[in-house]
Amino acid sequence: MTGTPEETPTNTFSPGGSRRHRKARVSRVGARRALVLAMAVPVASATLAGTSAFAADSASTTAAQGVSVDGLDADDAQLVKNLTERVADERLGSDVSGVVLDADSDTALWDHNGSTALMPASNAKLATATTALTLLGANHEFTTKVVYGDGTLTLIGGGDRTLTSDDLAEMAKTAVDGLKAAGVTDVKVRVDDSLFAEPTLANGWNEGYYPTEVAPVRSLVVDGAAVNDTSIDAGNVFAEKLAAQGVTVDGEVSRATAKQSDVPVAQHKSAPLSSIVKQMLKTSDNNIAETLLRMTAVEMGKPATFEGGVELVRQVLSSYGISLDNFEMYDGSGLSRADRIPAATLAQLLDSITEAPALSSILDGLPVAGEAGASLGPEWGRFDDANSECAVGKVQAKTGTLTGAIALSGVTRTEDGEWRIFSFIENNSTAAPADIKDAMDGLAATVNGCWA
Repeated sequence: MTGTPEETPTNTFSPGGSRRHRKARVSRVGARRALVLAMAVPVASATLAGTSAFAADSASTTAAQGVSVDGLDADDAQLVKNLTERVADERLGSDVSGVVLDADSDTALWDHNGSTALMPASNAKLATATTALTLLGANHEFTTKVVYGDGTLTLIGGGDRTLTSDDLAEMAKTAVDGLKAAGVTDVKVRVDDSLFAEPTLANGWNEGYYPTEVAPVRSLVVDGAAVNDTSIDAGNVFAEKLAAQGVTVDGEVSRATAKQSDVPVAQHKSAPLSSIVKQMLKTSDNNIAETLLRMTAVEMGKPATFEGGVELVRQVLSSYGISLDNFEMYDGSGLSRADRIPAATLAQLLDSITEAPALSSILDGLPVAGEAGASLGPEWGRFDDANSECAVGKVQAKTGTLTGAIALSGVTRTEDGEWRIFSFIENNSTAAPADIKDAMDGLAATVNGCWA
């Protein structure tokens, strides 16, 4: 096993109140959706990739080399000096990159190997969330249905990874009310999960990931079950709920594709996509991420595969003007050890997120430093040492953890009220993961300015 489960945060705290004090750009999600739909064929990454603002920024280049901080005010000059010294911490190893962006001017204050391609781990979920929200919209819902025909109730998966057994109980009650009114007291139960292509391992996944780190990606699941066949499991739960309502279920639950002639008898709609995205980021839920990647492809008429979803990710990021230089993504969760996303790209992505009201649920979903129950909380050993504890409540960031890869990308507000966007990634450090995270938390505290 090379992956480690991401943490499970639950907070909704927003440090410092309003995140930005500049006027947000008008979000034109519909126009972006139309642009992506117009891209009928994949576009080469060289064509999609625009000039990186980070590579072009002279202040950041010289700062990364530790040569000059000309043109910066005293606080920013000290920030650059501190980051340049602290990124050399031996706990971070030699494969480490980072970018710090002034959110108000959209310029890089500091860049250390920012365009280097490294494993981003769960920081890849930021790209998945951005793509889903841009193309589907914050209010999009996923619908699970039950249809009846020829003595059979068929439970049809609609890509709702948050479906619960209580939801199935409500659907069963509605279905049984109709059956009893028609004098039907016994049925067969089938499941239809044909919305997605056959579950497969993504490029860069280990076979040992199933089903603990991620379940085989199917369009039907209940209670987030960590089992190999989530669809049959959901069908069995549904059958139990039917039996509890006094209906006899004949035989075993099996798969079947619903017929057009089948009659709808019940349905359940999920919470809005914005809520699901927040849950996905706060709990770093690999399964929700992979389902969102596929459902975005389904809704856009693309194959419901890793490849179909990633094609849309590339097109959406390009539509925001985000550099795709050295960008490689093979799944929606960041579990793939073949994924490569530079820190510069993640910083650009976060900058776009902070400026688009339609993407605000991504910011709402970022864990907060030091809050119990969050992935940056003390129970995970985060922001709890002498250097970083000053940043408790002042940093919001997406964590990323795989064996050999730790990342932290987010936003923070300085005491002067200036917003900073940062992304730090390390690969292949030989230090203990807890020590690596302490060093990375220290970098975030440095960006905030509390560790001066």
